[in-house]
Amino acid sequence: MPLFQYKAIGDDGKQSKGIIDADSLFMAKERLRKQRILITSIVSLSESKSSRVILNENQLLSFTRELTQLLKAGLPLYESLVTIEEKQRSSKSHVLFADLCDLLKNGSSLSSALAKYPETFHEIYLSMVKSAEQTGALFDAFDQLTLLISKQQKLKKQLFASLAYPAFLGGFCLLVIGALFFFVIPSMKELFEGRSVHPLTHFVIGLSDFLNNYVVSIALVLFSSGFGLYLLSKQDSFRKRFSQFLLTLPYIKKIITQSALVRFFRAMNMLLDGGVPLVESLRFARKAVNNGALASLILEAEDKVVEGKKISQIFAGASFMPPLVVRMLTIGEETGNMSLMMRNMAEIYEEELDKDLLQLTTFLQPAVLLFLGAVVGLVVLSILLPLTDVSSFISS
Repeated sequence: MPLFQYKAIGDDGKQSKGIIDADSLFMAKERLRKQRILITSIVSLSESKSSRVILNENQLLSFTRELTQLLKAGLPLYESLVTIEEKQRSSKSHVLFADLCDLLKNGSSLSSALAKYPETFHEIYLSMVKSAEQTGALFDAFDQLTLLISKQQKLKKQLFASLAYPAFLGGFCLLVIGALFFFVIPSMKELFEGRSVHPLTHFVIGLSDFLNNYVVSIALVLFSSGFGLYLLSKQDSFRKRFSQFLLTLPYIKKIITQSALVRFFRAMNMLLDGGVPLVESLRFARKAVNNGALASLILEAEDKVVEGKKISQIFAGASFMPPLVVRMLTIGEETGNMSLMMRNMAEIYEEELDKDLLQLTTFLQPAVLLFLGAVVGLVVLSILLPLTDVSSFISS
């Protein structure tokens, strides 16, 4: 049934807006008239407009958590969605919730209704819901999805928090260095004109002159390089090669591998617990890892598992795969409890990642400060050396 968005004036004289479903524009006006609502404007919400609505991660988590709580309280699915829709009537994403309610009211399944918004509800989400509809365990599915989304958000926040402060120090370091080379050194350059200066001082002054003379060209080169890297990052082949390059860096390789494994094992655990077949679980989990090398390995596993090979054998051939993963996958295949083994590995690597991120932060902070101190000390030393040269003052 089509949806119509209207604006109206209430009894208190204030303007309000809402969404109503009706067979036609005329029927929508009639329904509002019977409700004694004074309409100022009413327009049809087209399919294209509603499909453009995208929920961010916080909104998706909030929706999933609220739906879990309402289903746990014993409310039917449609009534639960209507409750959420009423709560979201003042938000920009209200049209999405209203459309979901309308689709369910007209006989669509929840998974097919959610599939209308692929930018919001990813394939793991849809697969879990579809499997739960077949088993009748919607509450369990949404409870697991709440846990999965919250864990993914926690992982992103950990990575951001670990790099935010070192990045701030790095930005401050660049700001101080820029102030020295673009303002401080040029203002003191006249003190050393016509004098024989130390090679270090000569180098620092020359570098400052070069940066000031070619600042526009340098800025253009940096901007062009950044824009070029941004365009390359959109290409799958470049992302794959860049991921492989990062896996050659000793400590970075460990952190990237751990974060990708946590996402993979957590997604696999949820999918297998939800009754999704192994091959489909691999396909859905592959899109959650956000790592080119691991995604290629999982894609290979999808084909080889169909041929009868074991996941542990395929993963054993990857140089970046930790031996613990292969060993625990082998145990899971032998015991027939892959879901439990996936959950255990997700928890193990979450703890390892927390520890390694803390170590990385502990190392980066003094390293950046040490670099800043070295640069500032070098510049100060280059200025002080000529001032301590008494012979240059006498000759001048």
